[in-house]
Amino acid sequence: MPVRDCNSPSPWNRRSFLAASMGSAMSVTSFKQDRSHAGEAAPQRAATNLLAMSLRINGNTHNVAADVRTTLLDLLREHLQLTGTKKGCDHGQCGACTVLVDDRRVLACLKLAASSEGSDITTIEGLAAADTLHPMQQAFIDHDAFQCGYCTPGQIMSAVACVKEGHANSDAEIREYMSGNLCRCAAYPNIVDAINQAKVEMKKA
Repeated sequence: MPVRDCNSPSPWNRRSFLAASMGSAMSVTSFKQDRSHAGEAAPQRAATNLLAMSLRINGNTHNVAADVRTTLLDLLREHLQLTGTKKGCDHGQCGACTVLVDDRRVLACLKLAASSEGSDITTIEGLAAADTLHPMQQAFIDHDAFQCGYCTPGQIMSAVACVKEGHANSDAEIREYMSGNLCRCAAYPNIVDAINQAKVEMKKA
């Protein structure tokens, strides 16, 4: 095997290297364009996956078209810009994406949007009445029941359901029925206090 003389000039410099790289990139781009023009079936197949849906969210009807595989969480955040519902684990384990569907708590990351047609969906944006906070929202503020705040929308939605379900009769019961909502900041004692305050106000309403 011949050995190159280290003192001889290299055939490569920055200019020749960039020129060769750009030439390769242009060849790949041209190849992709040729393939895309060769068959128009792929875009048409993608379009057939779209499904027209009519969803009632926070008292308003939203008509949207989305992929049939779209989760309720992604539809809320990406299609309707209702970003109060948070994407945490995306596996149904943390509770950050909790919303109410027909007054029952649901993990939006595990529910297909298409399966929500005909239901009344409530997100954190739909709890307050005009400028008046929901009693649970106010209680979370009063008891400092959050730190970073990322899990708070899901905590509040689950807490509202916990009271409506009749599972807020004691601290132990609250902890049990709120156990599906994780708080990495460990504000759990304050959350329990907030629920105890809010359940009194909610019963008055």
